[in-house]
Amino acid sequence: MLSVVVAPWGDEPVFERNGDEPHAAASTMKVAVLAALSRAGADPREPVPVVNAFASRAGGEFTNDPDWDSDPVPWTLLGATVPLGLLTERMITHSSNLATNLCLARAGHGAVEEVWRRAGATRSASPRGIEDHPAREAGVHNLVTARDLVRLLQSLDGEPELLELLERNSFRVDLAAGLPPGTRVAFKNGWLPGVRHCVALVHPDDCPPYLLAVCYTGPLASGADEAAADPAARLLARVSAAVWERRHAVGAAPARSGAR
Repeated sequence: MLSVVVAPWGDEPVFERNGDEPHAAASTMKVAVLAALSRAGADPREPVPVVNAFASRAGGEFTNDPDWDSDPVPWTLLGATVPLGLLTERMITHSSNLATNLCLARAGHGAVEEVWRRAGATRSASPRGIEDHPAREAGVHNLVTARDLVRLLQSLDGEPELLELLERNSFRVDLAAGLPPGTRVAFKNGWLPGVRHCVALVHPDDCPPYLLAVCYTGPLASGADEAAADPAARLLARVSAAVWERRHAVGAAPARSGAR
C-alpha cells in the first residue's frame, strides 16, 4: 500500500492517493509527542531520570530494546538524570525510542491524543509507547494516514521552534534524499520491517513551501535506516523527486485525487 498526499503550506491537498488509508505509525508519531510537550509548556531544563521501564497501556510494564533503537546516546545515560530538552532533541534528530518513551511519560497519552484531535486527524492515533508489545498484542495500535500526517505538520504553523527542530533530522533518506542538496526541509520519517513513512515541509527557493507525506506498507521496506539497504526508502525518494519537479504547480493546482 502506497499513500501520497501533496499540499501547499497552509492549504488543502492538491493531490491524494490513498490518503486516508491507515498504516502502522512507526516513528512518525514522535511529532505528536513533540507538540504535546511544547503545548504543555514543558521546561527543556526539567531534570528527567533516564530509565528503561514504562507503564504498558495493557497493564504492567514494558522496556525498550537497544538493538531496535537508532540512537545509542540515550542508552549511555541510563541511571543518570538529564534535561528534558536533550531527550526531546534525540527523539526527533536521531529518532531515539528510549528518549521518546521518556518524553511520552512526561507529556501523557491524553496530551498526545489532543494534538491529533486539534490537528483534525480522522484516523491517526498514538495510544501506546514505542515497543509496548503487550499493548500491541492486546490490539492497541499506533496508526497514521498520509492525510493526517499533513494535518499534523500544518498544525505546527505558529510553532517555528518545533519545525526548526524537525529540520535537524539526521536521517536524510527517503523524502529528503529526493530533493536537491541544500534544500531546506523539516521532516520526520519512520521505518520498521514492512513499513517506511515520511512527512516533510519543503522550502524551495523559487516557489512557496509545500507539504508531502508518503506512507508505504509492503515487502520493499527492509526496516534499515540506510537507503542503500531499504528499497522503500529509495521509492519514497523517487516520489519526492517527482513532486519537486512539479513544485511550481502545487500552489496553483486544484484539489484532486487519484494516481498518475
